[in-house]
Amino acid sequence: MEKSDLPFGSEFSPNQIELVRVLEMADEHAGDWHALENSIRQEYFDSHLTSEYNRRKLANNCKLGMIAYGVLDRNGFLTDFGKKLLSFKRTPEKMYQAFARHILLNLKGLIVVQTVQDMQARGERVDLRKLREWLQERGIHFPRGGKHPSMMRLWLEKAGVVISSDWRIDVTCLERIIGISGDIIDEISMLTIEQKAFLRTLANIGETGPYLSNEVEKLASTVYGAKFDEKNLPKTVLYPLEKAGYISLERGTKKIGRGAKPFQVKLTDKMKSEIITPLIDCLQSQVQSDLRPMLRKPLTKILTELSSADRYIKGLALEALAFYLMRLIDLKYVATRLRGQVTGGAEVDLIFEGARLIFSRWQIQCKNTKIVSLDDVAKEVGLMIHFDSKVAVIVGMGRISEAAQEYAKMLRNEYGKQVILVGRKEILDVVNGAKSFEQVLENQVPFVLMRAR
Repeated sequence: MEKSDLPFGSEFSPNQIELVRVLEMADEHAGDWHALENSIRQEYFDSHLTSEYNRRKLANNCKLGMIAYGVLDRNGFLTDFGKKLLSFKRTPEKMYQAFARHILLNLKGLIVVQTVQDMQARGERVDLRKLREWLQERGIHFPRGGKHPSMMRLWLEKAGVVISSDWRIDVTCLERIIGISGDIIDEISMLTIEQKAFLRTLANIGETGPYLSNEVEKLASTVYGAKFDEKNLPKTVLYPLEKAGYISLERGTKKIGRGAKPFQVKLTDKMKSEIITPLIDCLQSQVQSDLRPMLRKPLTKILTELSSADRYIKGLALEALAFYLMRLIDLKYVATRLRGQVTGGAEVDLIFEGARLIFSRWQIQCKNTKIVSLDDVAKEVGLMIHFDSKVAVIVGMGRISEAAQEYAKMLRNEYGKQVILVGRKEILDVVNGAKSFEQVLENQVPFVLMRAR
């Protein structure tokens, strides 16, 4: 069974116990498991109309939750953090705020909160099933049927970070508890894995520097396993971090062999903030964090950005369009073949999969051109074999040519190739509510969204 990335909290929730009281019990019975469990059972679970075995199990679950949340060690003693919380026993507000900060920065709570914010920005209803799927895309797992995020939400409610059962977030409270603005939190969360690893390595060295950029890159690769493109290190890592204000760069004076002179790199005062490093540590485990802007954009904004004169913005909007449409049919992102900004915003190719669909692997090409041609369809058919795709969807922001439509129809009828063409008209139908995206797809290929048993 895959280990949960979120803490187990069954029976360790503010709906069932008082935090200060169980901390006092743990302090009183330090190192004595049985005495601690008996105290918890007698105070909180003996009134349950169930067997003694089950009541003991509930008490044990509470103890395990205390361990998972980092307030109790496996020898039955309060951790240093548990002792710190207990020191706030006379100021419950400070105690719950300290606990919330710990959950956010050390137990992946901030990733959960950001995921909720992304879902809400996209108009998604936040429930456990949907939240689990969105977290999975960020590399965060909790067991199917588990209530781990719900227990976390209850503790965050005690500190005022979450203010309702439907996960409304008090951003001002969140910023106050973490000690940094939401803009910087979002900025750091959307750094690439390589950029985060480079910053962590530079921060961990602990001296003022400067250091050779290639030496920092080698150390980051060794310590964190990040895979850097050495030839494009300035473009992919150094320049973006400099632009964001986390590092300063100076061109070095010595060449490496026949290569270019490496940069001298230093941390800026912005990066030296005591919260930045733990924040990066918290968000480092979040895979594909650069996808967050795509996941949260509404379709109307995506369509507006597709008309931008800026090629970079247009390329990102094209990716966002693919993500938006595939999310409508519950497909999961797997890989990118070609990014839109590489082609000047003209096209983007992505691979998605759907665990609950008969046709599991889908390849998507979005084209921001005036017309989708027969050649565009032929190219996708050739790639279907290479990627073992069951469905190819070509989304064009212009017109679908008649030749392309006829060719796709022939491929479906005579060769069983599930090729679907979506033009600007169909996209606008989805935006205006005239048709659902599922209807657009099934008008061309009936049963393409049939659910697997």
